[in-house]
Amino acid sequence: MPENKSAGTNGWLNRTVLGAGLTSALGDFCYETTTVILPGFLAVLGIPAALLGLIEGTADAIASFTKMAAGYFADKFGHRKMLVALGYALTPLGQLLIAIALGWQLILLGRLVSWFGKGLRGPLRDAIIVQAVSPHTRGRAFGFHRAMDTLGAIAGPLLGVALLGWAQTLPWDDDAGPFRMVFWLTLVPGLLAVLAFLTLVRDPEHSPNPAMRLFTTIKSLPARFRQYLAAVGVFGMGDFSHSLLILAATQLLTPSMGVVQAAQVAGLLYVGRNIVQVGLSYPVGVLADRIGATPVLVAGYALGAVTALLTAFAFWHGSDSLVLLCIVFAAAGLYVAVQEALEATVTAGMVPERMLGTGYGALGTVNGTAKFISSSMVGLIWTALAPQAAFAAAALLMAAGTFVLARTR
Repeated sequence: MPENKSAGTNGWLNRTVLGAGLTSALGDFCYETTTVILPGFLAVLGIPAALLGLIEGTADAIASFTKMAAGYFADKFGHRKMLVALGYALTPLGQLLIAIALGWQLILLGRLVSWFGKGLRGPLRDAIIVQAVSPHTRGRAFGFHRAMDTLGAIAGPLLGVALLGWAQTLPWDDDAGPFRMVFWLTLVPGLLAVLAFLTLVRDPEHSPNPAMRLFTTIKSLPARFRQYLAAVGVFGMGDFSHSLLILAATQLLTPSMGVVQAAQVAGLLYVGRNIVQVGLSYPVGVLADRIGATPVLVAGYALGAVTALLTAFAFWHGSDSLVLLCIVFAAAGLYVAVQEALEATVTAGMVPERMLGTGYGALGTVNGTAKFISSSMVGLIWTALAPQAAFAAAALLMAAGTFVLARTR
């Protein structure tokens, strides 16, 4: 495995890690641009807003369960690089389907294609990164990768909104024209992501295991890894979508600012959350390399519980304090930076290399399923009881996941 020979403390930022980071930044730039303007596109097409939740929820579910199958097939047949490239290629294909859509059916298909690609590439790309660096530099490698990923998620929406504003100044036959132009433009970074991965990333040698069976392999995963997945799952069932944080900030600020200004400020708070995540992902990885990934991940999980508890506190007191909301969103950015950088790092330390793709697939499936449950649960409790009850329940589950993780050896 040639990459490992130069993957020491000073050589962790090698061609493969850099290429994977650049690819993820371009990929996120592509589909996060769509995410931010898709609600407006549905509105001009006359598609009910309720269908957006169905589309996004179904797409997330497809991505989650694809991760397990992708990891297993990669471990069984030994093919990873081309599968990852295919996963990145499916994102611009999904964008193309959305660009030509006249109704919700093609939009749903486009999101499913894009998210299937996302599920296909995730665990295999992470396995390639693990083999490209030495064990004591995994934290900083994944921290760098997640920072690049989030950088694309910040730049994409900002440029997407700017492009939409520019496109609206051009003559169009209908109101959907500006949106379609932006969707077409997102094909450029999507295709560049595929090119960057194919030309920069080297997949270390990986032997196939033709006798491998899915359920047998899952059962043979190390016991402590299964305990770790239980902790990830319990925490994840409280780890709600941060679009709900945006909604919370909007509701809390509306009485003093009005709904339009409140929505704008809430959006800026979310951008601030992403900036915190970008800025701290690499330092988190360096800290994990020095003191161990699991203790840092435990602290990150605990901070997630505090974030939910502070949000519940804001609703209990009807607070419209911008200082408190800035603290909430900054804490959210920090704990997500820890979570996204180190869950994969801890997995690499627990799962044998020959089963690493399956291990990452299991991690992705548990995470995706748990987060689907969490967002649904928080939304239901919010509607049926009160927002403070919803976020308090989330904090309780996140605290329970932190406790289980702290007891994992």
